[in-house]
Amino acid sequence: YLQEKAKLLRSQPARTVEPKGLLYVQQREFAVTTPEDGSVSILGSDDATTCHIVVLRHTGSGATCLTHCDGSDTEAEVSLIMSSVKSFSDTTGYGRLEVHLVGGFNDDRQLSQKLTNQLLRAFDLQPDDVHLVTFCVTELNDREEKDIHFPIIYGIAVNVKTAEIFPATFPEKGPDEDLRSAHVLTGATLTNIYDTKREQLHIGPYFWSPFPHVDFWLEQDDQQILQNLSTSPLAEPPHFVSHIRSTLTFLKDHPFPSCSLFPDRKPRIYKKNEEGLWEQVCSDKI
Repeated sequence: YLQEKAKLLRSQPARTVEPKGLLYVQQREFAVTTPEDGSVSILGSDDATTCHIVVLRHTGSGATCLTHCDGSDTEAEVSLIMSSVKSFSDTTGYGRLEVHLVGGFNDDRQLSQKLTNQLLRAFDLQPDDVHLVTFCVTELNDREEKDIHFPIIYGIAVNVKTAEIFPATFPEKGPDEDLRSAHVLTGATLTNIYDTKREQLHIGPYFWSPFPHVDFWLEQDDQQILQNLSTSPLAEPPHFVSHIRSTLTFLKDHPFPSCSLFPDRKPRIYKKNEEGLWEQVCSDKI
């Protein structure tokens, strides 16, 4: 049953998801919301090569969490997303917890396989029953071309209102794309970016030390960056290197985020406007 379902998911072409009503989740971030959310109707993430995208949903409340895991601390991450979904759900009542795992491929270093196993184990260890509904990971998401392996699906979206999950790409990954990527590159732990009750996106405050050898990395050619800063150099999407360069430039421009980005130690807050797009909210209004 799981293999049939994975096959069905893999056969769908990726849909382009426009920014309206979208909450885009980057690596090591998660967001949870419910069908009652007036601002966000779609959660999504992409650019997963060896990473996995996890959707956890309670069928009773419709509370839905999406996260992008890279294997940095899988057990803690699973506990975190479990408690976030349960906080919006009456798990004693009607409905059940369902999990969808998508991403990874047969990479040389077996990182995908390792992450798949970690995730399955972490969900197994949960005191609550969690039902595995979609399993399209590692070998079930692998394609081969001239002896090189690639993921079939790099990104997915979930419609919070209808619970539909589909392969997706996202032209717009903001706001604060570089800032959020910088947070990951400097060793972030899994971070909740969404205040569901207020329907607000909260970014930061994030603090890091000056990135080591940032000038050296920025001088390297694309091949060097790909070889050294990717877990799977041959399978990265075409924009990987420009994305990394942009993040490194951001880290070079902001060696001390406590001075330049978060002098008042407050998060950057965004709310959806009438058009369904993120707009920054002045922090003094909170």
